[in-house]
Amino acid sequence: MLIAENHIGRITVSDGCIAEIVRRAVCDCFGVTDVCNVSAFRRAVSTITRGRLFRRKGVAVRTSDSGGLVIDLHIKVSYGTNISASVESIVHKIVFTLENTVDVSVRKINVFVDDMN
Repeated sequence: MLIAENHIGRITVSDGCIAEIVRRAVCDCFGVTDVCNVSAFRRAVSTITRGRLFRRKGVAVRTSDSGGLVIDLHIKVSYGTNISASVESIVHKIVFTLENTVDVSVRKINVFVDDMN
C-alpha cells in the first residue's frame, strides 16, 4: 500500500489498484495475449467463479526496502512474438504508466512468460 501526504491531504493507493493498473497496461502491449494465473488452484477457482475471485491474477506487487515497487508479472504471449522485445516493451510501459498515474518509483519488474498461444 502506498501512502502519500501533501498540503491538501493524504492519498492511499492499495496494492490491488496498482496490480489492476499494471494488468491493464500489459494487456495493451503487442504480443501479450493474457496475464496468467500463477498456480493451478488459482486458475481453477478463477474459472469456476468466472473471474470474481483472484482478479489480480498473475500480478504480484510488493514494496522493497528502499521504498520502490517490485512487480512480479506472469504473462501469456502469442506464437511468433519476439519475447525479448516484447518484455522490454512491457517493462517500459509499466514504468511509464505507474510513474504518470500513481507517481511512484518502480525498483524492479520480473516478467515470467508462462504460456504461448
